[in-house]
Amino acid sequence: MSIIQPFPAIRYAPPERNCDISARLAPPYDVLDQTGKDTLLARDPKNFVKIDLPHMPPKSAGPPTAYAAAHSTLRQWLEDGTMVRDHRPQIYVYHQKYRHAGTEYVRKMFFARLRLEPFGTGGVFPHERTFGGPKEDRLALTQATQANLSPIFGLYEDAANAVSRRLEEGLPTRPLAKGTLDGVENYLWGVDDPGRIAAVAELMKPKAIYIADGHHRYGTGLLYRDWLVRQQGQLPDNNPVNYVLCVFCAMEDPGLLILPTHRVLAGVKVGADLLAGDANLDVQPLAAKGPDEVLKSLVKLGPQAIGCFDAASGRYVAVRPRSPDILDSLEPDRSPAWRRLGLAFLHAYLLDRVVSPKLCGGKEPAIQYIKTAADAVRAASDGQGTVFLLQPTTMEELRGVCGAGDLMPQKSTYFFPKLASGLVINPLSE
Repeated sequence: MSIIQPFPAIRYAPPERNCDISARLAPPYDVLDQTGKDTLLARDPKNFVKIDLPHMPPKSAGPPTAYAAAHSTLRQWLEDGTMVRDHRPQIYVYHQKYRHAGTEYVRKMFFARLRLEPFGTGGVFPHERTFGGPKEDRLALTQATQANLSPIFGLYEDAANAVSRRLEEGLPTRPLAKGTLDGVENYLWGVDDPGRIAAVAELMKPKAIYIADGHHRYGTGLLYRDWLVRQQGQLPDNNPVNYVLCVFCAMEDPGLLILPTHRVLAGVKVGADLLAGDANLDVQPLAAKGPDEVLKSLVKLGPQAIGCFDAASGRYVAVRPRSPDILDSLEPDRSPAWRRLGLAFLHAYLLDRVVSPKLCGGKEPAIQYIKTAADAVRAASDGQGTVFLLQPTTMEELRGVCGAGDLMPQKSTYFFPKLASGLVINPLSE
């Protein structure tokens, strides 16, 4: 069972005339470097990054003064009217309007609090394996500000669109705030009607929540709650620290895009001859002029087909298993849905059983994860290595793996676009 709750957000007080806060929005903290942070603050010294990213890089805890400064800045912005705290708990409707590959999309979501629970003990599940993350930094920031500054991103099933339809009844034309970031238009509305909030909370109860992004932020929420319990003793069930800020989106939403993340092996030359020498593999040369044409060709070859570019030869080939069941005997503990993934074929067969033993002395090759196909091919060429070009994970594949209680491979999904930071803050103190 998934428990959601409205909350009184802390948010920027938008200009009266146009409610535009573009200059104060920021990308998620974990995609920024120092140059990116400086650029945002040069645009507006009150950009959200000033409190969301006080220590750089956020891979470990910084000095206590950094987090104290974030707390002081947040308090000052509330005192001088830069930010306001809503008086009534609300659910906040959130739309992102954007273009991708020549098509316009609108992704419809909402902000609410989500009840914390350890993974696998209730209705909240991770969707993929993750690398170690900056929990020390995020925990120190949460302790200092007593707030969730940025949300996790949760997916739920709703083929009937019942939740979104109920939330959006009677939304006003004018949003509470809007802002454009990296070409994506963001819109925010508040819903404070108790009846609609109760109806949505009831609709969400039986739904499993799969974390699309923000696994480390969810873990930080658990750590902060447990830390506060050690400080103060057992907390009431409705205490805000028992919840975490979440953006919810239906898996079936037409605006929810999943893009691939390609794999580059610098200095590792995976030639077509090596692949063709494996009796379990079907290798086909591709007369493609570039990576975009490769990706289009892969669709015709099935979901397990992967593109390969070897910088030494400058040629593209497609590689896929001769049998879609290739992993059944090799990975018997994984779900059937997982064993049919192109990414599982890449990692559990191509990398683990071909590249590693034959080219890397049995060691796991170092992998660069790059989002665009053109950048991945460029990186492989610069590093005299190889790139594996991947098809995007489908929502059906994601649902199949998660529904079986399994996890997607690391970096299997890039949910596009990223959520904007700075629209709402979830206060964790009464």
